[in-house]
Amino acid sequence: MDKIALTAGALYVIVLLRAGGTFAVGWLAGAGARRSRFAGRISSARFQRAERAIQRWGAPVVAVSFLTVGFQTAANFLAGSMRMPLPRYLPALFVGGACWALIYATAGLGVLEVLGRLFAERTALGVSAVAALLVAVCGVVAYRRRRAALSLDAGATEKS
Repeated sequence: MDKIALTAGALYVIVLLRAGGTFAVGWLAGAGARRSRFAGRISSARFQRAERAIQRWGAPVVAVSFLTVGFQTAANFLAGSMRMPLPRYLPALFVGGACWALIYATAGLGVLEVLGRLFAERTALGVSAVAALLVAVCGVVAYRRRRAALSLDAGATEKS
């Protein structure tokens, strides 16, 4: 239990610093945009409505974003750039970050222990599993790149 608590605590500090830093960078980017040539677009009624909605209802989105992969950085950055008030943002950060740290501490340690046992007891099987995983990831990446290239070629052909 001590190992899980220590790992969760360390991950919690990491996620608070990372997500809080992303929020701060978003806040600074939003402040810069408000002073730039985009200030006219940002002051539109539609943008103001969107900003008020994020300020009011964005905290649950920020909290839930920690349960996703790849969306939490965008959610924290947008919360900062849209100037979500800190009294709404910080509770979402603390709750979402705690959930994230606990999930990764328990599941992450479990996966590492299984892999450690697998490599210690059956090295060939462990190497085969990692190789199969790498082949699968490479296949997915190649498939997506090929599909993107084909869609770009099809789009260029239609415009000609």
